[in-house]
Amino acid sequence: MRHFRTILALSFVAVAIVACKDKPNTGNMPTVNTEKLNTAEGDSTTYGICVDATSNTVSIQNSNGDTVQYVCADVYNDDGKVVDQVVKGGVFTGDRVAIVGKIGEEENLASNIINLTSLMGRWTSLDRDFEIKDGGVVESRVEAETNPYTSWHIFNGKLILSKDTFDVCELGSDSLILENSKGIFGYKRK
Repeated sequence: MRHFRTILALSFVAVAIVACKDKPNTGNMPTVNTEKLNTAEGDSTTYGICVDATSNTVSIQNSNGDTVQYVCADVYNDDGKVVDQVVKGGVFTGDRVAIVGKIGEEENLASNIINLTSLMGRWTSLDRDFEIKDGGVVESRVEAETNPYTSWHIFNGKLILSKDTFDVCELGSDSLILENSKGIFGYKRK
């Protein structure tokens, strides 16, 4: 089942890449105000601004002004291929991120990092067209949509769009793949 999901997710990415004619201008990515994304009770997410990133570490400045470094350990299968990537959306200095991980005595281990700066923007699929905005707002562009997304937040490393909870499987400059109990959903950046 895991291989099927991986193949299906890669298919969505391929379709999104082929469908995109122009590369998005990442210089126009909106900023994210993490102060409005307060950690809810029971939420293990830590928000911060990336101050440094390498191939296997991410350092953030949290809301207390402390710099905290996390080790990012992707999960590999027996063939040496990544089956679960910790960082979704890449991480660059100045990006706002949501991190779920364990604080250790010697090192902190990140199990999930979502780049909130990359998540912001307009996403489309065959039946949805919505924009994820700062402050937890989602604006739907499809008037006939029966259950449009109106809000978003991160909770324990999952993306909550209105009442739907998703795992962020992939987040790229022009593609977003979400998964929940109802299926896998692929979007391209508009």
